[in-house]
Amino acid sequence: MFKNEYFKGWYFKCAAENQTVAFIPSFHCHDSEKKIFLQIITDNEAFCLPFSQMRYSENSLSVITGKNIFSEKGIKLNIETNRLTAKGALRFGKLSPIRYNIMGPFKFVPFMQCRHSVYSMSHRADGKITLNGKQYVFHNGAGYIEGDCGTSFPSRYIWTQCGFSNGSLMLSVADIPVFGFGFTGIIGIVMLNGKEYRIATYLGAKLKYIGSNTVVVSQGDCEFTAKLIKKNSQPLSAPSNGKMSRTIHESASCTAYYRFLYKGKIMCKFTSDRASFEFEY
Repeated sequence: MFKNEYFKGWYFKCAAENQTVAFIPSFHCHDSEKKIFLQIITDNEAFCLPFSQMRYSENSLSVITGKNIFSEKGIKLNIETNRLTAKGALRFGKLSPIRYNIMGPFKFVPFMQCRHSVYSMSHRADGKITLNGKQYVFHNGAGYIEGDCGTSFPSRYIWTQCGFSNGSLMLSVADIPVFGFGFTGIIGIVMLNGKEYRIATYLGAKLKYIGSNTVVVSQGDCEFTAKLIKKNSQPLSAPSNGKMSRTIHESASCTAYYRFLYKGKIMCKFTSDRASFEFEY
């Protein structure tokens, strides 16, 4: 059900060895006006397409816009517009959900500006899609699914996600306004060899440093560093009071450095050119 000044969207990322594409179906309501969009971002370009109808289910994740399906089982595309022709299908393997809601106890706090969800940290993606004649082929590719809902994206935030040989990670650090006050909110997951390491404000996470395209957070025995080395950003539309009036910039695939320490031991440390990054600080 649509509400005044409200948005809800999902993020389906698929990465191959040298190609990345992400799909963002969403709906938005502002002043009782409802709008539906599908944004697609690749290594080199981004598209924003309006649609007249959307159906979705959260119990068994499924989002349908026009003739396009985005679900926990895969993606089917059938788009023909003046700007974009998109065809094809991707099949997903078994999803890797996290142990419990990424928002923790904050999921019960009313009037949160933005709520985050993580549906799968990593899953296999296979198939082929074509965007304006360019083929994107995924054979044992890596998938990731998350979502957001609320009224607006945070005024300042960083977000990053990256899959690697033995795991997957995501981190978000944002200014969070609640009841006239504000604080820095942190949510992050490092999935390593099947084990989940969670870093979050509600678990005591603190921001140690942010600036120069770098963020460092710590929590007890954990320290997580993410640094954007070389961006490859494309413009995306983002919600402000339910309206798609803000422009942000996301690198669906860029070069980034990550390091995760646990009890003083380096659990993972690497540089990837398949990282996704938004640095809106």
